[in-house]
Amino acid sequence: MYELILNLHMHTCYSDGSGLHRDIGQAALRAGVDVVIVTDHNILVEGANQYFRQGRQKCLMLIGEEIHDQARQPQKNHLLVFNAGRELATFAHEPQTLIDSVHRAGGLSFLAHPTDANCPTIGEDAIDWVDWQVQGYTGIELWNGLSEFKTHSPTILHAFFHVYFPQFIARGPDPALLERWDALLQTRRVVAIGGSDAHALHVQKGPLKRTVFPYEWHFRTINTHIFTPEPLTGKLDEDAKMVYNALAAGHCFVAYDLPASTHGFRFSARGREATALMGDEISLEHGSITMQVRLPENAEARLLKNGKILRQWSDQQAITHITDQAGVYRVEVYRRYLGRQCGWIFSNPIYVRE
Repeated sequence: MYELILNLHMHTCYSDGSGLHRDIGQAALRAGVDVVIVTDHNILVEGANQYFRQGRQKCLMLIGEEIHDQARQPQKNHLLVFNAGRELATFAHEPQTLIDSVHRAGGLSFLAHPTDANCPTIGEDAIDWVDWQVQGYTGIELWNGLSEFKTHSPTILHAFFHVYFPQFIARGPDPALLERWDALLQTRRVVAIGGSDAHALHVQKGPLKRTVFPYEWHFRTINTHIFTPEPLTGKLDEDAKMVYNALAAGHCFVAYDLPASTHGFRFSARGREATALMGDEISLEHGSITMQVRLPENAEARLLKNGKILRQWSDQQAITHITDQAGVYRVEVYRRYLGRQCGWIFSNPIYVRE
């Protein structure tokens, strides 16, 4: 399998971002990102799927959409939609209807910033997901960069500090959302992704002018690393299909690439007659399962089963665990950065079945 760095959930001047598609493509090339998925609010910009190239480097740009009911106050229930092939914002008034419409169109749907917080210091309401009775969505945005900024900016001084020193923002996914995800995984497959929610807004306060969180900054922080059967070929339709298939299968992990590159992380399971990677199921029918974790460098790793820490390792790079118990297994990795412990890697689960 080949590992690609994907950054998703971003906005252009077609909605509430500041840049053009070419600005995003060039920023992605500078940051070393392989794939970006642009998701403007309630508008599907057609004809913008393309490759950006610089020398031997290339970045695939795909176009999705962030759909929500604009008539609802306060705003809630934003849905990231990929690969639907047509405009679906007309179904935004009812989340289940929208999710069903995405499914019928052959697309993928992810609940966007599900635990987004209110931030009165910058005049932003909470735009979290509240309709948790919905079914049939592909997954959730486990870690959202802009939501975390709101969470950690309770005063205007915090907000100013984070605008000028954004490296101090990220700490990890919301613990309450991790708990909810684990509960959901007991009854269904739910793929976790990480989103930047990049807008690259130009802000001016008196003589002070600044682009708040430029695209390139976001592309160096919270990413989703995906695994594909072959590298990008340069053939637009084939490569897009590979990317969407990887996301649908959960062959990916959520990464915070700013402290150190997460490239090379692996979580797999091997039985007597089968192997599985993140997002896959594997059966205990032929005996016990050996789980293997490989980290890019030494760090603190946790193996969780059904949302509970099963084992924990410190300052290790290669980890093995043998199990004969069915359950939902996933990995969390933490490391020190700027004087504190922060989240680094959050895998999608491997489902061990009887």
